[in-house]
Amino acid sequence: MTTTPTLTDSQISDAYIYLLGRLLVLRQQQLDFQEGFQWNRLVHRKPGEVAWPNPNLDVAYSEGWVVVDETRCVLVSVPAIAGRYYTVQFLNGWGETVANLNERVFPQHPSGTFALCLEGSRVEVPAGALRVDVPVRAMRVLSRVELGANWDEAVALQQQFDIRATGRATPPAVPQTTMFEMDALPGVEAFESAELALDSEADINPGMETLQADARAIARAVGQPAERQRIDEVIRTRAFADIKKALPHIGHGTVRNAWALPSTSGVYGEDWLVRTLINYGGIWANTPEEVIYYKAFVDTAGQPLSGDRSYTMHFTKEALPARHATHFWSVIAVDAVYRRVLPNPLKRYLLNKESPLEYGADGSLTLYFADAQPKEAPHGNWLPTPKGQGYSLTFRFYRPKGEVAARTFFPPALNVR
Repeated sequence: MTTTPTLTDSQISDAYIYLLGRLLVLRQQQLDFQEGFQWNRLVHRKPGEVAWPNPNLDVAYSEGWVVVDETRCVLVSVPAIAGRYYTVQFLNGWGETVANLNERVFPQHPSGTFALCLEGSRVEVPAGALRVDVPVRAMRVLSRVELGANWDEAVALQQQFDIRATGRATPPAVPQTTMFEMDALPGVEAFESAELALDSEADINPGMETLQADARAIARAVGQPAERQRIDEVIRTRAFADIKKALPHIGHGTVRNAWALPSTSGVYGEDWLVRTLINYGGIWANTPEEVIYYKAFVDTAGQPLSGDRSYTMHFTKEALPARHATHFWSVIAVDAVYRRVLPNPLKRYLLNKESPLEYGADGSLTLYFADAQPKEAPHGNWLPTPKGQGYSLTFRFYRPKGEVAARTFFPPALNVR
């Protein structure tokens, strides 16, 4: 009788966290198709309507799933947009960005028709369409259009994005892997889906062979009752603790002023830990060329952010956030478990360049985070954070420039008032 070699606690934890990155994408894919998504169809969302963790409420989203193969491409229609951020992002089943369609990437063809095709396929592309090759067959797609000051104009542009396949084929089956809630990550049952998760989507990144082999070995071992119990205990004691420990730094990120800057986003190379953490805390992240993200989980005293306390952020005139974004910046608060915006009577969920901000006499800017509006705070500078609610903040700079693009800038510290 062949026995499966016993893996160490460290191997089990690493394999679990690696596999979780794929399971988080599969979870969202199953939820999407349960909602009624169809292959190669865009769903135009109303502003603020998306239902996945840590969305950006500065943009109008359209989303869907697309599939290409050796016989068909996907045609993407992009309207002409000037002076407003936009992109059409495609991600594979691990959360890796494989394409962005916009004026930065294609300055000679910023709009019109794009033909998204599988690398190596010999598909005839319609005249006038720009062919863009991708390394995978199935992809998540998100188009983003900056809402700006004129939401009606943004939504009208959003409605002009379209996707259609060049031919008909049997759509792929959506892998039915283990489902779970974001506040109750799976234990050993995650490995019951390991073979399906790994077989249904290759990891395009190098150096993943050992982790994949360990995940498959654990999947075989969970059929043995004693090993199954041990593996579940290791996941719940070691792997969950490893995730919790890695989150404040986003794995290998840099922390200054209590703000964490991830080492990368959107494309991850060998950094599977950061990929899983970002899929967990803010799925569908884009590449640093499109947006730089900073995360804050604690204040300057090292205490978790909470609506039971109030905080300030002070920008000098020389370091105003608008200086670091070609298009826009924003800061949003989401709860510490589900990564959803914090309900409040004002229905104000973020601060950005469109907020009615008031600047100091010296040109500086102070932002306030508190349950009730502080007496000294201008109304437009205050983001409500309800009492009893733990949360995190995400600061975004879309199409970063200057020190943000150079990764030398960090937002000011969050000081307890």
